[in-house]
Parts: sequence; structure tokens; C-alpha cells
Amino acid sequence: MANPRRQSFLSGAMILTATIVVTKFIGALYKIPLGNLLDSEGMAHFYAAYNIYRLLLTLSTAGLPLAMSRMVSEAEALGRENQKHRIFHVALGLFLVMGAVSGAGMFLLSAPLSRLLHDTLAQTSVRVLAPAVFFVCLMSAIRGYTQGQGNMKPTAASEIIESLSKAVIGYGLAWWLLSRGLPRHIAAAGAIGGVTAATALALIALLLYLAGRKGRRPSRDVPEDRRIILRRLLRIGIPITAGSCGMSLITVLDTSLVLGTLQRSLGYSQAEATALYGQYTYGLNLFTLPPALIAPVTISLIPAVSAARARLDGASARRNMDAAFRFAALLALPLGAGLCVLSRPLLDLLYPDIPETAAAAAGHLSVLGIASIFVCLMTLSGGILQAYGRERIPLWTLLAGGLAKIISNYLLVGDPAIGIRGAAYSTLLCYVLIAVLNLIAVARSVPERPGYLEVFAKPLLCTAVMAAGARSAFGLLAQWFPGRLAVLLAILFAAAVYAALVLAMGIIRRQDLAALPNGGKIADLLHIR
Repeated sequence: MANPRRQSFLSGAMILTATIVVTKFIGALYKIPLGNLLDSEGMAHFYAAYNIYRLLLTLSTAGLPLAMSRMVSEAEALGRENQKHRIFHVALGLFLVMGAVSGAGMFLLSAPLSRLLHDTLAQTSVRVLAPAVFFVCLMSAIRGYTQGQGNMKPTAASEIIESLSKAVIGYGLAWWLLSRGLPRHIAAAGAIGGVTAATALALIALLLYLAGRKGRRPSRDVPEDRRIILRRLLRIGIPITAGSCGMSLITVLDTSLVLGTLQRSLGYSQAEATALYGQYTYGLNLFTLPPALIAPVTISLIPAVSAARARLDGASARRNMDAAFRFAALLALPLGAGLCVLSRPLLDLLYPDIPETAAAAAGHLSVLGIASIFVCLMTLSGGILQAYGRERIPLWTLLAGGLAKIISNYLLVGDPAIGIRGAAYSTLLCYVLIAVLNLIAVARSVPERPGYLEVFAKPLLCTAVMAAGARSAFGLLAQWFPGRLAVLLAILFAAAVYAALVLAMGIIRRQDLAALPNGGKIADLLHIR
């Protein structure tokens, strides 16, 4: 396959971040109407199946694509073209087997998995979603290969295709099934069917991309034996997979524990507990937004740092990490704070057809907004540790946070005075613990890491001013404008205040913009020196 022009770290991160913005917008066009259509009961069935899918998907694809990306980037940096292609073929075979096993297991064990989550009506959704695991496994191999070469465009294009297809097919099926008078758990399975169809279409797009790039640069390097490559893939990927899978497993157990505790300790029926958990998922929808925007930074950072280390270029690794931390701080802090202070107006804006559910979810989102900041820090710091060969550290910190989450869930959700609100508090505790432990580990084991005070102090100050301005602006605007318009104007005001403060305090540097297309012109326009 011909080698595409390698993009810079920030350029690749910006491509994927822009893609995430587009896919999240498309996802909002899908999940917000879907939430209004299915209400809390139907969405609870949807997420019960989706959490199982995410666990099996994490088991199959969380660590190995990153390991593959890291190995391909090292081979690319050293000009070992034959080694790079052999890594891809070995990884593709491994993903093929793992996808088939995971997808078949999800389909055949749909009944016991649904019982585990105390939601037996989710069984149909679990079965419909099972083939998606196989499709995504194959996609992960292709994405890991192209990302390792510093080319984020195939990943970006396939994610947009997947998101758009999911929205159109999933919502269409759910609406059609409900219009025929079928129950909500069947409509939820229709919405899940959109996910499966979308992953198949995205995989076809990536296969067509590979089919159009059959050429190979001439190279005389002798690739390693396939068994050696496989062992290295597993040695790097298994600790990452175990850590990520541990968090996904904790999420599944969290669902089971919350629903079970509500039923056993507080005496709710299955339908009542499912409805309460469904309200919690409306907060989770927005909670995942900031981490989704930070994930591209990690995806781009790991191959960039690995390539720099292969060239023994510590200065380049330091520059990339410094830029990644500042980029993460500039995005995660204002987004998380905004979700916290505007939780009720945002949910009222997004879910006008179910005001009672939106009101109940607002309390969850105010806590989860702060938690999302620490998820971003966890993701970035974990990626840095993985790039430096410290894959086992994020595993142990994830397990520590997961244990704290399970214990706090049991204590808080089971308290009648707290109930379902305890799920959000336990999530915050979990990610605070993981992020702090990861940052300590980075400080101790990565020689090129930037100073935390230098990175976070100014963005934190800007965020505090922005959050206060957003809250005050909404309170004033709500007296003069309708609620939806008031919250949109408050968001625009907060964004303008934050951007002005960031520029005034010199947080964005010219060298950061120089890595982007037309970055020099942008820096001149903004008077950044």
C-alpha cells in the first residue's frame, strides 16, 4: 500500500477532533430524537445492550490497535516498509479471530448477559448488535495501520460514514417499529440495528480505500518472524486491553449493581429501576462528549511519541506531549464546566418532549460534567504511559478506580436519601482517583513531561471566569428570551469570553498553530507571536 504523506501530530489530532465534532453533531441528531421517541424505558434497553457491546468491543480492540499503531510508527520512522506491512497482516489475522469469537459469544449468550444486567427485555437488542463487534474488529486493524503511518483521514472518513448511517438507519427503524405498535424494547432493538448496519458500511469504505492503494515503496529490510510480531503485539496490547476492558467491565457491573441495588435495597420494581437508570443515561449522553474530543489527541500522540523515541528524539517527544496537554486542558476544562453549570438548560433544550426526564437527569449531569474533565486527563495520561512502554500502570490505576466505583455505588445508591444520584457521585470519585494516579505516574516515569502547573493554571483560571459568566448570562437572558434561545446565547457568550481570555493570556502558541494547515496565517490574524 502506498504510503500517504505523514501528517504532523497536531494536524492529525485536529483532523480527528473535527471528525468527532461532526460525528457528535450527527449523533445528537440521532440520539436526541431517539431519546424523545423511546423515553427512559426504551433508552435503558438500548444502553443495556450497548454496554455489553462496548465491553466485548474493548476486549477485542482497545489495546491491540494502539499496539499496532505504535509498532507501525516505529517501523515507519526507521524506513522498514516490509516490517510495517507484515505487522498489518499479522494484526489483521488476529483481529479476524477475535472479532468472530466475540461476536458469536455476544449472540449465543444474549439471554444470560441480559439477565446479568437485570434487563431481560434487552436480549433482542444484544443479538442484533452482535455482528457489529466483528465488523469493528476488522475496522480497528485498518485504522491502527493508517494511524501508525500518521494518516488520520481514513479513520475520519469511516467514522463519519458510520455515524451518519447509524443516525439514518437506527432512527428510521425505531420509528417504523413503534409506528406499527410494537413495544419499546423491540424499537430499541431497531435503533441498535442501525449501529450494526453502520459498522458494516464503514468497514466496506475502509476496504475500498485499501483496495485503491495496492502499491508499496521499494524496501530491502527483512521483516521479523510472524510469531515474534504476534508476541510483541500481545505483550504491548494485552495490558492496555486489560486496563480498558477492566473499565468497560466495571461499567457493565455498574449497570447491574445500580439496577440490582435499586430493586433489592430500595424496593423498586424492574420497570421502575429501569426508568430511573434510563434518566441517568440522559446525563451520560453529554458526559461522553469531552472525552470523545480528547481521544483523538491520544490516538495521534502515541504513534508520534513512539516514532520520536525510535529516532532517539527526546525534544520532539517533549514538544508533542506539551502540545497535547495544553490542547486537552483548553478543551476539557471549559466543556466539563459548561456541562456542570448549564446542565438543566442544556437538557431542557435537547429533550423538550420529556421535561420530567430532563429535569431528573440534570442533577446527574451537573456531577458528570466535572467527572468528564478527569476522564479526559485519564485518557491522555494513560496514552502517554502506553507510548513510553508503561502499559501496566494504567491497568492498575483503572482497577483501583473501578473498585472505588463499585464500593461507592453500593454505599451511595443503596442509601434511600441518595438513591440513583449515587451513580454519578461514584463515577466522579472513580475518575478523579484514576486521573490523579496516572498523572503521578507520568511525573515519575516520563522524563520529558511538561510541568502541570504551567499547563493547567491559566486554562483553569479562564474556565472559572467562563463558567461564572455562562451561569450569570443564562440567568439574565432567561428573563428576556425563551429558554432555548437563552441557553444558546449563554453558550455563545461563554465561548466568546473563554476565547478572548485564552488569547489575552497567551495560552495558544504560534508553534502550535504552525503545525496546522495555514497555521501561520491564523497566528497572524489572531496576533499570536
